[in-house]
Formats: sequence, structure tokens, C-alpha cells
Amino acid sequence: MTTPVTVAGKVFLIFYGLLGCAATILFFNLFLERIITLLAVVMKAVRERRIRNSGLLPPGIRHDFSAYSLPGWKPSVYHVMLILGLSAITISCCASAMYTPVEGWAYLDSLYFCFVTFSTIGFGDFVSSQSDAYKYQSLYRVANFFFMLMGVCCIYSLFNVISIVIKQVLNWILEKMSCLFCQRCNKATVLLGRRNAIRPGSKSRHGRTGQLSDSDGPCDSDTEGRRLSGEMISMKDLAASNKVSLAIMQKQLSESANGYPRTVCGSSRHNGFSGGVGALGIMNNRLAETSNSR
Repeated sequence: MTTPVTVAGKVFLIFYGLLGCAATILFFNLFLERIITLLAVVMKAVRERRIRNSGLLPPGIRHDFSAYSLPGWKPSVYHVMLILGLSAITISCCASAMYTPVEGWAYLDSLYFCFVTFSTIGFGDFVSSQSDAYKYQSLYRVANFFFMLMGVCCIYSLFNVISIVIKQVLNWILEKMSCLFCQRCNKATVLLGRRNAIRPGSKSRHGRTGQLSDSDGPCDSDTEGRRLSGEMISMKDLAASNKVSLAIMQKQLSESANGYPRTVCGSSRHNGFSGGVGALGIMNNRLAETSNSR
């Protein structure tokens, strides 16, 4: 194993690693963007051909893959994950078929080495190219470099797509929890507004007999509320009893006037897991389920 020994070599490695790791992440992100673009072009062409053969596509539409052909269409994140998964499995199987006879490992050990190496875990229990001499050594090193490069790129892209699926699952759980709490809050608000609309929220009231009745007394029942429904209610009591509903109405009117109405339980709800930078931002703009325009 090659490691720095001198102080100058260790210092150089620190600064070289800062630039080298940043450039490697940039390379992986560019690879992810290009591979998603390529998959989008191929899947779009297949979809267009399928629609054209079914007779649903107008004959005047262009035959190229520009924005005029199936406008707004984006590939599904699940299709991209399936293709990347199959590509990673294919590369790992081919690389294992090379490592097994050359390095003298078992096939399962070669598969294990491929996953640990391609995912950059790197335990070091299996390391390739450690013998002094190989048959066709130059060809083996070129093939080893090619398999590692393609394997790391495919596994990196696959991990990012899987992170998108995990984000969608978390968003779905948060949305369901939010809708559940919203239903409870709305139900409590409706019941409170219905009760206050029948019987204003004053602590005491004069009944028909002129006696003072407490708010915690028997008049909380539906029968007493229906009996009091014929009484006159002042605007002050009405506004005080429905202040929650009025506040919600004012908020909705303000948001509608500003041009960005938000719904808490809608499918377009943004939360802490929305958006992203780097690879996450690339997939948010290029995959169907992660697009903000859905």
C-alpha cells in the first residue's frame, strides 16, 4: 500500500486532497447529470415512439428530441433507479469475473470487493493489483481502472437516486402526519365555531326567567343551545367567538392577493426535505417525481 512517509508528503497530501476530493465530487455530479440526460433522451424517444405507434401523437409534431416533442415530460425516478441498479449489477458481475481468475478470489469475494470499492467504503481486506507480476499486466490495469471508474460513478448515482426515494418517503410520512393533525384541528375549530355561533362566549347570561346562568352549567347542552339560538347576538360577541375562523380567512385572502396561496395538506406542500443542492438539486430539476412543477 502506498502512503506518504515524509512531512512534506503528508502536507502535500492534505492540500492535494482538498482540491482532488472537490474535483472528484464535481466529476461525479457531472456524470450524474449526463447519465440522467442520456436516460431522459432514450426513455423519451421510446415513449414518443410508443405514442406515435398507438396513433395518439399528432402527425405534425417534430421527430427530434427537442422541447417541442412531449413538452414538460421528465423521466421517472423509479425508472432511473432501476436502470442504474441494473448497470451497477452488470459492471460488478463483469468485474468479478475478471478478478476471480486474476486475483485468485472466490466469486462472492470478488462481488464483495466490487461493492466495497465502488461505494468507496474501502475496508482494505481485499485489494487488487498487489502482486508483483500479472499475466497481461498492462491490460489488467487498464481494465481495473475502467471497472472502478464506471462502478464508482454508477454506485454514486444510484445512491443519490435512492436518497431521493428516501426523501419522498419522508415527505409522504410528514404529509400524512400533517393532514392528520389538520383534520383534528379543523374538526375542533368547526365544533368550537358551531358552539360559539349558537351561544356567545360570555361567562354568564340572563335566562328567560331573568336568573343568572353560569357558562359551565347545564346550558352547555345541545338542548339549551338550541333554546338560546333565538337570542340576539351582538357583532362583538360574534367576532370574538369566530376569531379563529376570521384569522384563517384573513391569512388566505392575504396569500391569494400576494399570488402564492399555500395549502398545508396539498401535494405541493414544501417542507424541510424539499429542494437541495449538488446532486440533489440536479435530480430535483430533471426527474419527474421530484420536480417542483408537479
